[in-house]
Amino acid sequence: MSPLVLGSVTVPTPVVLAPMAGITNAAYRRLCLEQMASQGTSGLFVCEMITSRGLVERDSTTLKMLVFDELETTRSVQLYGTDPSYVGKATEILCAEYGVAHVDLNFGCPVPKVTRKGGGGALPWKRGLLADILTAAVAAAAPYDVPVTMKTRKGLDDDHLTYLDAGRIAEDSGIAAIALHGRTVAQSYSGEADWDAIARLVGQVGIPVLGNGDIWEAGDALQMVEQTGAAGVVVGRGCLGRPWLFRDLAAAFADPGGRAEARPTLPTLGEVRTVMRRHAELLSEHLGEERGCKEFRKHVSWYLKGFRAGGPLRHSLALVDSLAGLDALLAELDPDEAFPVAELGTPRGRQGSPRSRVVLPEGWLDDTDGSTLRLTEDANETTGG
Repeated sequence: MSPLVLGSVTVPTPVVLAPMAGITNAAYRRLCLEQMASQGTSGLFVCEMITSRGLVERDSTTLKMLVFDELETTRSVQLYGTDPSYVGKATEILCAEYGVAHVDLNFGCPVPKVTRKGGGGALPWKRGLLADILTAAVAAAAPYDVPVTMKTRKGLDDDHLTYLDAGRIAEDSGIAAIALHGRTVAQSYSGEADWDAIARLVGQVGIPVLGNGDIWEAGDALQMVEQTGAAGVVVGRGCLGRPWLFRDLAAAFADPGGRAEARPTLPTLGEVRTVMRRHAELLSEHLGEERGCKEFRKHVSWYLKGFRAGGPLRHSLALVDSLAGLDALLAELDPDEAFPVAELGTPRGRQGSPRSRVVLPEGWLDDTDGSTLRLTEDANETTGG
C-alpha cells in the first residue's frame, strides 16, 4: 500500500484516526501514535473537532482543545464551520499560530443540534455554500503550504444524496482529499456502512478518497481498500478501548503482498491493563492527575468489554480519581485472562437507530445553492461526526 500523499504532507501508512469529541485529545492521539511507532511507522492523528467561530473569537473552551503532544510531528486539526469567512480566518490561525500541518473540515456530523443549524452532514446539500467554505479554507492555507481535506457522508438520506457532488466540488476547490463515511445523516451510526458508495466516489474524482465506516479490525481496512480502491482509511469507533488496532493496521498495510490475513492482536487482560495504565498516565500528564483520571473513566467499559471483570470492580474503576487508586484496582484484574474473541469484528461505541427524518433549518431542501446564506454557528460547539 502506497503512502497517503496530501499535498505537502506524506502519511507513511494510509490510516487516519478520526476526530472524536471527548476522545481524541492529545493523550489518546499519543497512545495510538505509540502503537503505530512500535511497527516503525505512523499514520495521521486528528485532534478533536473545534469550531471556526470559537477559534476566531478565542473562546477559552476551544483554545484548551488545541493542545498537542511533543511527539506529534504532524499537527492535524478538524474544523467545523458554516460561514466561509470564519472558516478562512480559523484556518489561517491554525496555520500561522499553531503550526498545524493539516486541516480537515467536518461536513459529516449527524447530531440534530448541528444539522438543525445547517451544519455538519446537512451542509453539503447547499452546493454553493459548500464551495464557498472549501475555497476560503484552501485560500487561507495556501500561503503556508498546508493541505485541506474534508469529511462527509453519503447525504441527508437515501432520497437526498450529496456525496458525488461534494466530491466534484472538493476537487474543483483544491481540496487535497475527501473522506467518505458510508452512511447517511439519517442513519447516524446505525446499520452497515455502504462501501459501494466509497467505490463510486473513487471512480468519479481524481483526488484521494479515504474510506470510513465499519473498520473494526485490520482485515476490514484491507478489505475496504481492495473493494473500493480507496487511498486509505479513517478509523473511528473501532479503536475505542483498543488503541492497539493501530499496531494491527500498521502491520497489515506493511505486508509485502498486501493481501495477507490481518491477524488481530489478542492481548491478555494483563496486557490490556498495561495499556489502560499508560492511557491514564498520558491523560494525567496533559490534564493533571485528578482531571486526567476522571477523563479516563469513560474508557473503562470499552477496554473491559467482553472480559469477566466483575460489576463492583468495573464500578470502582469508573469512579477512579488517582493513579494510585487506579493501580490498586487494576491489580485485581486477572492478568492471564484471554482476550474475548467473540468481541472481534463487533461494533463499539455509539450505534443507535436510524432517524425517521433529519432535523434541518426550515426550507433547507427548497434549493441546493445557499451561497448567500450566513448560518449561526456556536462558538463552543464540541460535537464531532
